[in-house]
Amino acid sequence: MTKKVRKAVFPAAGLGTRFLPATKAIPKEMLALVDKPIIQYGVEEALAAGCEEIIIVTGRGKSAIEDHFDISFELEATLERRGKKELLALSRQVSNMVKLAYVRQKEAMGLGHAVLMARELIGDEPFAVILPDDVIDAPVPCLKQMIDVYNQTQSSILATMEVDGPAISAYGVLEGTPDSTNPKLFNVTGMVEKPKLADAPSKNAIIGRYILTPKIFELLEKTPLGAGGELQLTDGIKALLATEKVYGYTFDGIRHDAGDKFGMLKATVDFALKREDMGEKFREYLKSLSL
Repeated sequence: MTKKVRKAVFPAAGLGTRFLPATKAIPKEMLALVDKPIIQYGVEEALAAGCEEIIIVTGRGKSAIEDHFDISFELEATLERRGKKELLALSRQVSNMVKLAYVRQKEAMGLGHAVLMARELIGDEPFAVILPDDVIDAPVPCLKQMIDVYNQTQSSILATMEVDGPAISAYGVLEGTPDSTNPKLFNVTGMVEKPKLADAPSKNAIIGRYILTPKIFELLEKTPLGAGGELQLTDGIKALLATEKVYGYTFDGIRHDAGDKFGMLKATVDFALKREDMGEKFREYLKSLSL
């Protein structure tokens, strides 16, 4: 009997050191991309893909995430009193967006450990993992594309994109062969973390979207700690390959690395230009600059 992907896990316990000093007191997931925190883009993607429950793995100093998705009585009362109906609707839309649950990762021990923290809330179901740092702009939400593939294959799916040249060394890279039935699928046989260009087994880099079967929890519990004393999700997926099929999926869309300062700047420009309320003004401003 097939099971639907109903739940999405958002690991959000990291320190965000690449954005210091801004992230000294503000979670990196709450940094604004135009006028929305980056984690909200991922939550909206999960909802658009059909997910019914969102599980956010938080840590110390991350209460602003919970506050963002909660009701703000004082703010709403003030907006209502001042007749700010559009802003009031916007605030309520965020707080009524989705069913959320939070689990605490007391110590930052890696992505695999963060996913393992959600085990009791996931149960015996396939589930999605979305890394908030990766903001993907796509006509059909990236996660929706992946869930459609999962429904056909009933196998774990890893989002990938092709990366050329030395930049491949910044990614986990898939080893395997193209699938004969679907040019967007890649039959995964192994993974290499941040290889040198000469050692990269393919151009297929892993991006921050996963659909995983519940078998991953059992394997993560048995997986020894890896680099930096952390539990690596890729090590758990490698173990999963011994018992289950795993596919890479080349999604349609543009991925923005919002966990990097330059990537965040590029994403801000791209998203601002697409906005009906500011796109044209912003475009004219950019044209006026002496670059």
